[in-house]
Amino acid sequence: MTVRVEYESQDKLDFPWEETIRQVAEAALDYEGCPYEAEVSVLLTGDEEIQEMNRQFRSIDRATDVLSFPAVDFPSPGDFGWLEEPEAAFCFHPETGELVLGDIAISVPKVREQAEAYGHSPRRELAFLVAHSMFHLMGYDHLEDGEREQMEQKQREVLDQLGIGR
Repeated sequence: MTVRVEYESQDKLDFPWEETIRQVAEAALDYEGCPYEAEVSVLLTGDEEIQEMNRQFRSIDRATDVLSFPAVDFPSPGDFGWLEEPEAAFCFHPETGELVLGDIAISVPKVREQAEAYGHSPRRELAFLVAHSMFHLMGYDHLEDGEREQMEQKQREVLDQLGIGR
């Protein structure tokens, strides 16, 4: 798996954040049974930058904790079977053959704020946001209660498997 991480925030995290991101991304793919090697890009940024992205891509003019930009339009969440079809070839990197899942942007200040608000570590908060976003990249959403509950269960189970609890 290829996980590209860019750290653009002035706010520094004091734990092995890159290792955490990679572990959670891989664990989410394994949990979901992804049969492919995959590629994900993660940007760790500040509130002003993520607010601009939120404004530009979602027409919401406020900072948020995480944004997900899926590169694959799954017909149903976590359904990798259709990627065997010839028309899905565009979903794979032409040189590496990896499934290009998409991009994740995370606000480092929000990682700190939310960790404090929820009474857990910044590492746990970052791990949660990565897991949350990985499921978005695999086609899951949380607009309705049933979807939200399903995503929350998956996120919780991935973090539990990694021993990253509250």
